[in-house]
Amino acid sequence: MENRRIVIVGSGPAGMTAALYAARADLKPLVIAGFMAGGQSGGQLTTTTEIENFPGLPDGIQGPELVDRMRRQAVRFGAEVWDKDVAKVDFSSRPFRLWVDEDEVRGECVILATGASAKRIGTPAETRFWNKGISACATCDGALPIFRNKPIVVVGGGDTAMEEASYLSRFGSRVILIHRRASDIMKKRVQNNPKITIKVPYVLEDTLGGKLLESVKIKNVKTGVVEEVSANGLFLAIGHEPNTGAFKGQIDLDEVGYVKTIGSAVRTNVPGVFAAGDCADKVYRQAVTAAGAGCMAALEALRWLDEQ
Repeated sequence: MENRRIVIVGSGPAGMTAALYAARADLKPLVIAGFMAGGQSGGQLTTTTEIENFPGLPDGIQGPELVDRMRRQAVRFGAEVWDKDVAKVDFSSRPFRLWVDEDEVRGECVILATGASAKRIGTPAETRFWNKGISACATCDGALPIFRNKPIVVVGGGDTAMEEASYLSRFGSRVILIHRRASDIMKKRVQNNPKITIKVPYVLEDTLGGKLLESVKIKNVKTGVVEEVSANGLFLAIGHEPNTGAFKGQIDLDEVGYVKTIGSAVRTNVPGVFAAGDCADKVYRQAVTAAGAGCMAALEALRWLDEQ
């Protein structure tokens, strides 16, 4: 059984930034990085190619390299990282208990930084050009050169899809928004943008291209007619799922599963348990905001431990 002053669950920008701050405070944090839950150790950045919007990296960087740098920096100052998953937790009393494979870990303080996973359609059409023209984050990837002045397709009919279509219209030559259905209110949000066309009721049928995406086939669900449209970008805007299943019943989650935070924006309803990054952030979901929240969570945790 492991006993630690601080345990961090998650190894993306939020988790590794929290680990860095805790390690430099000589707390020797244990980071349970994750392995299969929510994808893999390192979070969503490990499935991202070129990152151009992280401060201090004017030439850009590959997602996996950025994750690796963050990890090595935290380890350098004393963090220990386990590439394992948390199976369940008990936050009913201190020290808090976490079960990792066959091991039980106890921590006086816990920071949750398990992130969120973009919802996927789950078809071969989606996976064929993933990171080769297909993305689930317009604000992360929309400004990349491969999409500039090129036709773009967005799949989704909710508020997020409308926002991403509007954002992508700044870069693409045109944006086609496809969905099974979209309300009139949603349509009005983008109908005055001459670069956006809404096609309802359609679904993604197939993706075509060489090394990169070149076109998509879309199907009218009422008529069954399939048409091919040029597209160098395909963005999925069908939502995210926070990786918080192991914490259900232990801390307050909202109706979707995001950790509810109070006060400083990183404190949970359980004193001594903090949350940072995409597992608690349903609005921004950026590497830099996750890193900032990881810093906040670590500083709040340090203050809380001192108060005890």
